[in-house]
Amino acid sequence: MANIRKSKSATASLFIFILVAALLLNIGLMVITQINPFFDSKVEQLNDPHAAIMMHQESYDPTYCDFIANYPGVTETEAEKIIAMDIAKFKYGTGALSNSAIIFNADAERKIGPLNLIEKLNALSSEDIFVPYSFKTSGAYELGDPFTITYLDKDYSYRIGGFFETTMMGTNNMGVMKFMLPEDSFDELAEELDASSEGMILSAVLEDLTQSSQLEKEFMENYQQTIEETSSYIWGLNVELVKSVNTLTINIVATLLVAFAIIIVLVSLIVIKYRISNSIEDGMTNIGVLKAIGYTSRQILSSMILQFSLIALCGSVGGIALSYVLMPFFGGIISTLSGLIWVQRFDLQTNLICIVIVAFCVLIVALLSAFRVKKILPVAALRGGIQTHNFKKNNLPLDKAKGGLHFLLAIKSLLANAKQNMMILLIISALTFASVFSLVLYYNIASDKSAFVDLFGAEPANVYIAVMPDEDPYKLLDDIEQMDAVRKVNLLDMIETKIDGQTVYTNVADNYSRLESNMVYEGRQPKHDNEISISWVVSDLIDKKIGDTVEVTYGNETKNYLVTGLSQSMSYSGTIAGLTMEGIRQLQSGYKGTTLYVYLDGITNKDFIERVQDDYGNRIVEAIDIDENIESQTGIYTAAVFAVVMMVLIITVLVVAMILYLVIKTMIIKRKKEFGILKALGFSTVQLMNQISISFLPVIVAGVIIGGLLGLYFTNPMLSVLLSTAGVKSLEFIIHPTIVLMICAGILILAYIVSMLVSGRIKKISAYGLITE
Repeated sequence: MANIRKSKSATASLFIFILVAALLLNIGLMVITQINPFFDSKVEQLNDPHAAIMMHQESYDPTYCDFIANYPGVTETEAEKIIAMDIAKFKYGTGALSNSAIIFNADAERKIGPLNLIEKLNALSSEDIFVPYSFKTSGAYELGDPFTITYLDKDYSYRIGGFFETTMMGTNNMGVMKFMLPEDSFDELAEELDASSEGMILSAVLEDLTQSSQLEKEFMENYQQTIEETSSYIWGLNVELVKSVNTLTINIVATLLVAFAIIIVLVSLIVIKYRISNSIEDGMTNIGVLKAIGYTSRQILSSMILQFSLIALCGSVGGIALSYVLMPFFGGIISTLSGLIWVQRFDLQTNLICIVIVAFCVLIVALLSAFRVKKILPVAALRGGIQTHNFKKNNLPLDKAKGGLHFLLAIKSLLANAKQNMMILLIISALTFASVFSLVLYYNIASDKSAFVDLFGAEPANVYIAVMPDEDPYKLLDDIEQMDAVRKVNLLDMIETKIDGQTVYTNVADNYSRLESNMVYEGRQPKHDNEISISWVVSDLIDKKIGDTVEVTYGNETKNYLVTGLSQSMSYSGTIAGLTMEGIRQLQSGYKGTTLYVYLDGITNKDFIERVQDDYGNRIVEAIDIDENIESQTGIYTAAVFAVVMMVLIITVLVVAMILYLVIKTMIIKRKKEFGILKALGFSTVQLMNQISISFLPVIVAGVIIGGLLGLYFTNPMLSVLLSTAGVKSLEFIIHPTIVLMICAGILILAYIVSMLVSGRIKKISAYGLITE
């Protein structure tokens, strides 16, 4: 306690470091450990389906429901009429979003997935529509706002009457969203739309929700071909897939918090080592006195360890308490990403793990650092640690060295404090790397999204055009390519195939070299009709590599294809592949493609869509603004990553300031007499302040250079590791050297300003004051 009272500011800074580390570590661990149980409990609380199969009403057969009801482990089933809009458009966030929309009758009685309004208008009407909670958290809607769905070039306008929670079809990252209309409005809309929008949904609840993906898979294997033969659609969703997609970004954010917490813990440990070494050197005489009067090395050692253990314990408990205060903020981020209300619960186990991790690390470092007390003999300690021959070489004699006096004195100070400077070097390097890492992540998600969009396998065209089923896509492609301001047009489809028995989402294109995104990171995309590329996830599942042959099934046909490349994607849990148009025709000779991607130059997407609808409206199903769609979908990720980046930068500023404050203050106290003598010789306060700042400059410059280089060359490999569970193997985010230089320059300027401000304490030192003391 005496040591703590003696160095209040050093104790306070160390307390803050540990508090911040425990805060971030506890929040990250709580989110990582609670997010999956949270999602599962929401499924149970809302009685949402574990598996849902959607199809055209004309294709529905009662045997489908019997199959699900008789499936092992199914406890509840339900079949219900729906309105299915394959490509609906509505405002979402800052842009317009094109997505599939499934509309339910809000007044229909249902046990599975009942309407569960968490907010609603006091006076409801038949013109109201009920939308998922994500429309409030990330879609920028409020109760009573107008809401318009555009479908087949016609607007359907409603008023938002309420928000509901749902785990299934509740967010914009699954390609389909759920809406509910009062019965009168539902019937009116169903009559107004043609028969192609009439659908059925089969819902199932299982004893074990982890079996939902197997149920969906077996249903598709049994009935998909039958339904597709009627030229009807069929969609399947299972809760395991939805959970993995909805919790992916949340887990990444939580992992980043834990990673940064580890950096702060390491900073704290370095500071503890520095503080113990300093306290041993400063209190050498006291240690000698204690040993001389009978205190053992073990007792002296225990007091030092106890000092830092107490600080670590108090800081950890304070950080954990503060984490519960700040958890609603992170709960808001989770709600934005998942469309579900996050309810924070007390997690004693995680809290204790956090305290144990921090306390154990502090204990080990304190023990190792203070162990040198045992080696100090009382007689040497009473001499202030001076041994018999303890004279160091003067590496920079002022009478012989060349250079300005202030510069030479600064360099001598630098060389005399090697251990201290190593500590600053490590800390500045770690913080610079963390800052570069977080800003690069933000830049690629919020500014230049091309590399981020590539992760999802999205082709960065400007406009997406769905072609009428009876239309020749190649004739339409040629016609559109002749239009003014059209740079090029590609035919690119996504179909579902089976590769060695595994369901895989497969791209189909005429010529992959014409595409602007390339998901293949090893090998190449297919060129010939007997070639295929597969993702590394599929490669691991089926144990096949480049050069191996795989069996591909589409419909009733199966053919062998040669694997030419390994790809990556965060979409569809990474289970993707690529075939050429001629390749898919080996399995279905009449396959002709249904989707065109248009690349523009010199015209806005909106103007082009209006023009193409005027010229070819009878030949296309829908034209979608891809840029607007991407902007709308990535908005939720931007907000989450921005929060993390701001936190990293604020903590970086705080840590740099506190480390320099601690080190410079300690230096001034230890060199108080020296500074007094220099002042008596005629040195001004400003000159001495600059000496101190310059003495730290080489170390800080080296630190930011090392941290900047680590950020430049290791940000992508580290992100690849973080995203590997999502299907990413080799990441190529854009890293502009300018961003790295700006961060390095910012930390340098910050360090200089802080060092000058803290060095201002020299102003109080005077030769007269030292003499009177």
